[in-house]
Amino acid sequence: HSLLCITFRLNTMDRMELKKVSMEADDDSTDSLDCRYTEPMDSEKATINRSVQHTAKSPSHPGHASFGMSVFNLSNAIMGSGILGLSYAMANTGIVLFSILLFGVAALSLYSVHLLLVTAKEGGSLIYEKLGERAFGWPGKMAAFGSITLQNIGAMSSYLFIVKYELPEVIRAFLGLEQKWYLDGNYLVVFVSMGVILPLSLLKNLGYLGYTSGFSLSCMVFFLGVLIYKKTQLPCPLPFMLHPASNLSANGSSLYPASNHSADMCTPKYFIFNSQTAYTVPILAFAFVCHPEVLPIYSELKDRSRKKMQRVSNLSILAMLIMYMLSALFGYLTFYENVEAELLHTFTKVYKFDTLLLMVRLAVLTAVTLTVPIVLFPIRSSIITLLCNGQEFSWLRHIFIAAAILVFNNLLVIFVPTIRDIFGFIGSSAATMLIFILPAGFYLKLVKSVPMKSPQKISAAIFLVVGFIFMIVSLSLIVMDWIHNPSASSGGH
Repeated sequence: HSLLCITFRLNTMDRMELKKVSMEADDDSTDSLDCRYTEPMDSEKATINRSVQHTAKSPSHPGHASFGMSVFNLSNAIMGSGILGLSYAMANTGIVLFSILLFGVAALSLYSVHLLLVTAKEGGSLIYEKLGERAFGWPGKMAAFGSITLQNIGAMSSYLFIVKYELPEVIRAFLGLEQKWYLDGNYLVVFVSMGVILPLSLLKNLGYLGYTSGFSLSCMVFFLGVLIYKKTQLPCPLPFMLHPASNLSANGSSLYPASNHSADMCTPKYFIFNSQTAYTVPILAFAFVCHPEVLPIYSELKDRSRKKMQRVSNLSILAMLIMYMLSALFGYLTFYENVEAELLHTFTKVYKFDTLLLMVRLAVLTAVTLTVPIVLFPIRSSIITLLCNGQEFSWLRHIFIAAAILVFNNLLVIFVPTIRDIFGFIGSSAATMLIFILPAGFYLKLVKSVPMKSPQKISAAIFLVVGFIFMIVSLSLIVMDWIHNPSASSGGH
């Protein structure tokens, strides 16, 4: 679901405390906020942005990021690998139901950002974990830490899944090899993790990768353009829908005549309910999580105010909503019910070699490979802060934790059957916590200026309850699907 969330290192918390918070109901300006913090780190969708990397020079340092740059940063935070799973989600809900769910999750994400901004102002901190600690003590801090860490692990796993799916196809296209042991995606994930990702993860500073975020976003725009173009070029039904072992001819035409019964295969469905429908909302939630990034982007916004940051959020989520809708729609209308959990991989059933798709694959592979170390950094920093707070820097600890995180993620990618399971589980748990439960809980606990029986507090309470219900129901449905349809998982490649 889902392309990329910023969290700060927990050991910079105290420096990011808000010493002065204006509590006047008629004043949305946050010029009085104390924004002394150091270098921010990317998480869920995970890339460092230069514009939020600048260190504040003074306790009352005003934000320096323009409105447009803030929109770009937040859009990049939202956009992630989740976009590759949206066509699969549409294939299991239908166009109309998917559209309703997509717009619904986007609207809920916006409301959640609103709650978070109000809470940050009155709670006196721009750190998710610190807000949790102020609201509910140590359990609140651990809930925030656990959700962000789990979301980051889900993001890392989704990126490594893309390496597992796409790198073998790129090597086959370049070398023309088949059935070599080193074309196994599981081996390639381990090679890339040990040879590229681990060395990058051992650096003390990843600032030079700051442009990865812009590159990642550009890759996904390029991906969308190619997807729309391919939809206009490919016939329906595609040969593999009728004859699984077949391919298109060199000019893209079908090698087999379309049979009469194939008409239904190329008819879009508007409402679909099946065992895979349970994955749709979690995939959408995974694709829209950006909440840990909202606060640091807020702190860097020039002439910042809550209303201005809300406009940044509105525009960013609207832009991503359009991209998500287009990618899901054109991916679905190309492959219909035959679309896979990772959209790019579905094209391997159509083309053995295609220059445009090869360029997309290379771009996406480069982006996700460079992004994984940046997602790993805040996880390691949070673990070190929790377990070894106050201790001096240790290279041994630095290396060991990075290696352990990578080993854990490699095991997930090798033994979890499909990326859909990652999107579904993380979307149901961590993403639900970050979008629904934590912002609403923090708002109810920390915002004292609004009466408990006011419409605002009642809405937040309903939002909280809906979040819990959604998490319990979706996790239950996904686990039941794993138990009753194990073949569906193993067939998701």
